[in-house]
Amino acid sequence: MRKGLFIGINDYTHVSRLSGCSNDAMAMASVLKTDANGDPNFKNIVLTSAEDYLSREKLEDQIRELFSGDCNVALLYFAGHGSFDTDTDEGMLIPQDYKSAKDGIRLSDILNWASKATKIKNKVIILDCCQSGSAGELRALRSEGSVVGDGMTILTACKKEEPAMEGMQHGVFTGLLLQALHGGAANILGKITPGSLYSFVDNALDAWEQRPVFKTNVSQFISLREVSPLIPKEILRKLPEWFAEAESVYPLAPSFEPTEPEFNPEHGDVFAQLQKCNRHSLVEPVDAEHMYYAAIHSTGCRLTALGAYYRELAIKGHF
Repeated sequence: MRKGLFIGINDYTHVSRLSGCSNDAMAMASVLKTDANGDPNFKNIVLTSAEDYLSREKLEDQIRELFSGDCNVALLYFAGHGSFDTDTDEGMLIPQDYKSAKDGIRLSDILNWASKATKIKNKVIILDCCQSGSAGELRALRSEGSVVGDGMTILTACKKEEPAMEGMQHGVFTGLLLQALHGGAANILGKITPGSLYSFVDNALDAWEQRPVFKTNVSQFISLREVSPLIPKEILRKLPEWFAEAESVYPLAPSFEPTEPEFNPEHGDVFAQLQKCNRHSLVEPVDAEHMYYAAIHSTGCRLTALGAYYRELAIKGHF
């Protein structure tokens, strides 16, 4: 079972209003509810200031509830105000009734609740708020420290000292996450992991913009969402058949090319699959600029480093 808690706060009683956080929470919950093919993914609860009054007490109760029980993945997403209290060296999420630092929800408390949830195999915390990068840092002024516990992954919009910027419809960070979850961060198999999410966002932001933070303590990345594979699995399973060794060359000839008199339909079917692998950088032509010329001049094709990796996964039966 997978469960998610999505929180978006636009309206605050005592601090400045934000504009897109409720939309951010609803959009993130919507995309993670199902995989691209419609299969169920996360069972979600969505809390927004448009529908509820999100006091500190209410949010703490909901976050504690999220990190309780027994499930495979528990995911917390928060969009709203964040702050860092230099007096206590504490990062915090700002609930709707926030007046002063004592009213914030300490990030270290959230991490401790998540760490104690030993029956939950994977805990994922995604924060789109200012100064969120303090999550997981040691607390210098306290004897205990907030650490990234087993099975925990943290992805934040910015570093401890930075603001999280808002965009036209979504926060800058969440807007990129949504692009990534719709397929931009998918691997060849169509899987989107926390690591690929971070890589997608990190590459999209330049050195002068907010810098996302990624911290994890897992032995294996989980897939947060799946989209259609770039190459069908039945083609990937043929890589060891076509390439007996990772360094092997698969011989091509004019009979593989449909425009040639020698064309063989069986060869053409294999060539179409190899070309699909070529388009996604798993296979490259030998001594030719394009696969077409490799066939016409009877050279061949070989695996790239990425192709050799997926060949090995096919041999091990990973898909």
